Amino acid sequence: MVRLMIDPRAVLADLIRDRGDDYASLSRLLGRNAAYVQQYIRRGVPRKLDEDDRRTLARYFRIDEAMLGGPPSLITDRGKSRTRQSGKLVLVPQLAVGASAGPGALDGDEATFSQIGFDAGWLRGLTANPSAVSAIRVTGDSMMPTLGDGDDILVDASDAAERLRDGIYVLRFDDALNVKRIAIHPTSSRYTIHSDNAAYPDWPDCDPERIAIIGRVIWTGRRVI
Repeated sequence: MVRLMIDPRAVLADLIRDRGDDYASLSRLLGRNAAYVQQYIRRGVPRKLDEDDRRTLARYFRIDEAMLGGPPSLITDRGKSRTRQSGKLVLVPQLAVGASAGPGALDGDEATFSQIGFDAGWLRGLTANPSAVSAIRVTGDSMMPTLGDGDDILVDASDAAERLRDGIYVLRFDDALNVKRIAIHPTSSRYTIHSDNAAYPDWPDCDPERIAIIGRVIWTGRRVI
């Protein structure tokens, strides 16, 4: 078994920021003094959450307790998959790599740095193989308005070159990762790679042998400002 290293303090801080909650309100939710959550995140006191507090926060944010320091998530499928089903949630790994919607991001460290919980039934509506799904972040604006800089996308690695059809994919080209729209020529089977932003040129008549298809983009989420 391989353990995924998750920082519960960082996870909780991100959840609070994304939901627009505040430390004092969550502390009161736990029946603690107003500074309790802030001290836990910023000062490491207490060292770990009380079991009841962890359970309450997990239910409040609708995530698996493992993300807040509960029993660790495990790599399944004989060590090949980094996605785990836990009850009605599927924990999708968020990878420390960006797919560029622009000039191209170098393919660097693809280690899991966090996990995002999705309802298992909902995720199965997007893919027949939830264990092949990863989350990565878009950088650049060449796929605007469909995808913007900072958007999170779910990439289905089981839906890649073998099932390739017109659509949006994460691909590796000249050792750089990109997220682009692919159109396949009906007779030559060569690719035209499109940017949805008209300010960026297309890449016509691309040789499939030079392009590695990582997976199909099946969902995107973005923060509302």
